Amino acid sequence: MTRKKSQDSSSTIILNRKARHDFALEDRFEAGIALEGWEVKSLRAGRIQIRDSYVLLKGDEAYLFGALITPLPTASTHIHPDPQRTRKLLLHRSELSRLIGAVERKGYTLIPTAMYWKAGRAKLEIALAKGKQSHDKREDEKQRDWERQRQRLLKR
Repeated sequence: MTRKKSQDSSSTIILNRKARHDFALEDRFEAGIALEGWEVKSLRAGRIQIRDSYVLLKGDEAYLFGALITPLPTASTHIHPDPQRTRKLLLHRSELSRLIGAVERKGYTLIPTAMYWKAGRAKLEIALAKGKQSHDKREDEKQRDWERQRQRLLKR
């Protein structure tokens, strides 16, 4: 007997809401992650933080730095987990070359925006981003407030 899971909000593990506030996001990419067994169990329990993490390109490979996956207390006794270890991201060669070009030549940053389950595998959504200045953040906040107020006026 096989059960078919639907794609809904329960497949989302974590969102990086701070990313939209601190960065202007442009292109998004889906990357697989090389994880250990205890990390997958912790992800299923929702014990991850990607707020202060970032992606670096070394050679022809991408790595996730600063992501905190807290180990479960029931993890195996013979394994000493490192919660902030560097994790390799799995991307296609064409995507990697495009990312390398954007980061090195155009001055973009790669940041994780979300992590979710897809067909039983953990996927990380990364985005090409440019940092926002404080005046840009204020302008975005004013724009959001105006849109909210405009919707209220149109509703009446």
